[in-house]
Parts: sequence; structure tokens; C-alpha cells
Amino acid sequence: MISVIVQVLILVVFPINFVLFLPWEMVKDPGIKEKETIEGEIKGVEKTKKDSVSKNILPAVAPIQPVKKEGVRDLVIANAHSSLILDVDSGNILHYNNGKQRKQIASLTKLMTAILVVEKIKDLEEDVRIDEEAVMCEGTKVGCPRSGYCISERLKNGEKMSAINLLKAMLMNSANDAAIALGKHISGSQDEFAKLMNEKAKEMGLNDTKFCTPSGLEIDGRENECYSSAYDIARIAAYSMKYDIIWQIFRLPNNTVITSYDGKYSHEILNTDLVLDQIPNCIGGKTGFTPLAGYSLLLAANDPEKKHKIVAVVLDDPYRWEDVKRMIDWTFESYEWE
Repeated sequence: MISVIVQVLILVVFPINFVLFLPWEMVKDPGIKEKETIEGEIKGVEKTKKDSVSKNILPAVAPIQPVKKEGVRDLVIANAHSSLILDVDSGNILHYNNGKQRKQIASLTKLMTAILVVEKIKDLEEDVRIDEEAVMCEGTKVGCPRSGYCISERLKNGEKMSAINLLKAMLMNSANDAAIALGKHISGSQDEFAKLMNEKAKEMGLNDTKFCTPSGLEIDGRENECYSSAYDIARIAAYSMKYDIIWQIFRLPNNTVITSYDGKYSHEILNTDLVLDQIPNCIGGKTGFTPLAGYSLLLAANDPEKKHKIVAVVLDDPYRWEDVKRMIDWTFESYEWE
């Protein structure tokens, strides 16, 4: 009886979105069956940059809640291995299909790498040395937006480039060599950086995530050790919105030029986001592909009035662009915020 009275007093004294701090089994998602409630707590979606996830600081004002309109049909994304839509401010799930099923995520990994770069490198103009391991990596590289297709010079062994320029190449062009160089600059090796990534994932309460490399490239013979879920990816994206620089980079135009620290080398990079100009309210997003992971995508968008943010995620979806665009349209047609 006393505990009930205390809870009532808390709600009266602190008019906040207390749902964010209740165990997930107490919060029913409209897209999940009764038995499919989500464990853990939503963490890391607070808007204040100073707030640490581990401190569990309560927001000063209750976020407005998304409410599904009457008569709206559930969204079906039949092409995707899993799909999920998350309302960023409230943490509510607006669409769910296999959202906690573990799957390789390829370059969606780079969003966690970007978070650690911003948090660990205080001056992003700091120079980073490119080594042979980065230069010789597989897949997309600086200057080569696709394997076998190069539009400008590649990075050179021993070249130095600012962390901010490598961050641009990693996020907008999904360059694996840039991700490797940044991870090794912070931790000394890819393995040590992966440990840092997994510590951060644990801190954020991501129960279905394990990182192997800063780039998202799977390790031969250990492919099944590298995974995440649509739900965890959406939460990482929501957390990353504390850092404006990450989402500013996502919106950089094609043919952006980055230069080495001494100005000797220049490299042209492309943006892998194909729908920036097709979705007026698109904030940005990240692509991912390996043969094992399939085609994946996370995309964030504002509502037409730019008052609410959502994150849409599909994993292993050959029609990722069409499906994510449909997910965003469906969300803002089907929900209102009260």
C-alpha cells in the first residue's frame, strides 16, 4: 500500500513521461502481441547533450505521445527480415516486425562508431594516421564508393587526415578504411575498439547487439558473432541525435571533397542516401550491405511540421528504399501526437 502511494505521489510531483523509465514488460507496443513485450528500458533518447544514459536523468517536460488514429491498418513490410519504427522523443514503438531478432547489420555498425568518435575525440580537427590495414580493407573505400568503382584517389598508407573528414567519409560514403582508421586511432586496434563499442552497447541496455569491427565488416569464421536488431539500431540512432554533427554529415551533398591534413591529397566522396531529395522531411540515414547481412537501411525523418522525429529501420530488405519511404509515409498518416 505504501509503495502504491509513493508511485502516485511521484506522478503528481513529476509530470513527466514516466513510461520511459518503467520496465518494458509494462509498456505494450501496439504492433506486438501480448506475449512479445520488450525487455529492458529505453535509454539514451534524452535530448540534453549533457545527460548520460547511466545517470537516468529525468526530462523536465513530458514528451508528447504518438496516438494511432482510428481505423488505421497495421503496416506490413513483407520484404524485410525485420522492420521497426521508433518515435524518438517518447521512445514508443509505432511498427514492429521481428524487431528483436538478431541479424548481421553491415555498415549500420558505423553509427555506433560515429558516436564513439564524437565522444572520445574532443577536437575533430585532430589528425589521424592512415595505416596499411585501413588501406587494404575490403569493400567501400575513400575514393571508391563501390568495390571496383573509383572516382578519385584512395587513401595512402601514412597519409594523415582530420577525424572530421574521416567521419564524413565513413558516414555519408560508408567508407570502411575511414572507419578502421578512426577505430584504431582511438583504441589501437580494431579488436580493442570493438570492445569499446560493446561496452557502450551494454551501457545503453542493448541486449541484442554485439559488434566485431568499427566498419561492420564481418570477421571470417566469426560472422555469427557480429549482429544487432532493428530495435537496437533504432535506439542507437535515437541516441546519436544528441550530436548534431553526425546528422549534419548525413546530409552532405554528393561530390563532397575531403583533403589530407597537409593538403597534399584530395578525395571525392559520394552520399549513399538515395532519398534525401525525395523525402522533404528526411533528416538522414545510413545504409548497410554485405552478402550475409543483405540490404539494410535506417532512415530518420521529421513530421511535416518538424515537431516530431521518427527512425525507421529495415534489415535484409532488397526493396529497402521503397519500403522505408512507405514506412515514413504510413507513420505520419497513421499517427497524431497529443
